[in-house]
Amino acid sequence: MDTNVNMRDVKKKAGGFISEFKEFISRGNVMDMAVGIIVGSAFTSIVNSLVNDILMPLISFIVGDLDFTDWKLVLKQASGEAEAITLSYGAFIQQIINFLLIALVIFVMIKAMNSFRRKKEEAPAEAPKPSEEVVLLTQIRDLLQK
Repeated sequence: MDTNVNMRDVKKKAGGFISEFKEFISRGNVMDMAVGIIVGSAFTSIVNSLVNDILMPLISFIVGDLDFTDWKLVLKQASGEAEAITLSYGAFIQQIINFLLIALVIFVMIKAMNSFRRKKEEAPAEAPKPSEEVVLLTQIRDLLQK
């Protein structure tokens, strides 16, 4: 008998867990987060392309065809079928440069978006037109002052 009671408790807990999970998934925040992740991954590929295909060739042209990825320290030479053991510090330097360029591009884009948003917010709103009663009272006041 104890086994049947335990199985019911397990099913009840599992059903509660599943319904709680369904509620969690159906909330708007989770969907917003999913959309943000998808858009973020697409944006990442755009920024990576900008850095790798446009900025890095320009920097390479200006600096003089500098490629860090080939820089390495050989710890053990290749022998027979065993490959050489290397410390590829040049690839690490290249990734740091890529990170800094990506961060710079994102910073500039966010700064531009914020300035655009500020200009939109700073646009003066038209002063609300006074109601007919206020206009009438203003006219009466002006007549009384004369």
